[in-house]
Amino acid sequence: MELQYQLLLSLAVIHTVALASPGPDFALVVKLSTQEQRSTALACALGLAMAITLHTLFSLTGVSLIIKSSPNLYLLVQLIGASYLAWMGFGAIKAGLSQWKMRQQLRESAPAKNINRLQGFIQGFSTNLLNPKALVFFITLFSTLISPEINLETKAAITLLMFSLSLIWFSFIALVLSKPAVQLKMQRATPAINLITGLLFISVTIFIVTKLISEFI
Repeated sequence: MELQYQLLLSLAVIHTVALASPGPDFALVVKLSTQEQRSTALACALGLAMAITLHTLFSLTGVSLIIKSSPNLYLLVQLIGASYLAWMGFGAIKAGLSQWKMRQQLRESAPAKNINRLQGFIQGFSTNLLNPKALVFFITLFSTLISPEINLETKAAITLLMFSLSLIWFSFIALVLSKPAVQLKMQRATPAINLITGLLFISVTIFIVTKLISEFI
C-alpha cells in the first residue's frame, strides 16, 4: 500500500510540473480564456483532461507502446499531429497579424471569432491527443515508473489522478483568465497572445518534422 501511495505521489508531482510547463496545451487555454466566453475555456480544459486520460489509458494498456513500436503507424500519427499543430499555429499567427495591422491603422481590433463550447472542447481534445510529444511523454513516464505487477485498482487510481489534476489545473487557468476584468486588461495583448500561441504551435511542429527528417537521413 505504501508503494502505491509513493507511486501516485511521484506521478502527481511529475504530471503537475509537466502541466505547468509552457506548451501547446497551456497556450491554448490562455488564448481561449482571454478571448472567449468562460464556458468555452472550461470546455477546452475538459477536452485537454479527457485527451490526457486517453493517453494514460493507452499507455497503461500497452496501446501507445504498440503505436510507438510500429514505424509506419507511428510515422502516420506524427504526421497527422504535426499537420494539426501547424494548422492551429498558422491560424493563430494570421489572427494576431490581422489584429495588429488593424491597430496600426488606428482602428478598433476586430472582435475575436466566437467559438462555442463544443468547438472549445474539440480544440482542447485534439491539441493534446494529436501531439506526438504527449504520446512519447506518457510512454516514457509509465514505462519508467510502472511495473507489470501493478494491479487494476492502482491503474484506475492513476487514471483518475491524471484526469483530476489536468482538469483542476486547466480549469483554474480558465476561471482566472476569463474574468471580465482580466479579459479587459488582456484585450490589448490579444494580438501578442495569438502570435505567441501560433509560434509555439509552429515550434512544436518544426521539432517534430526535424526529428522525423533526422530519423530518415
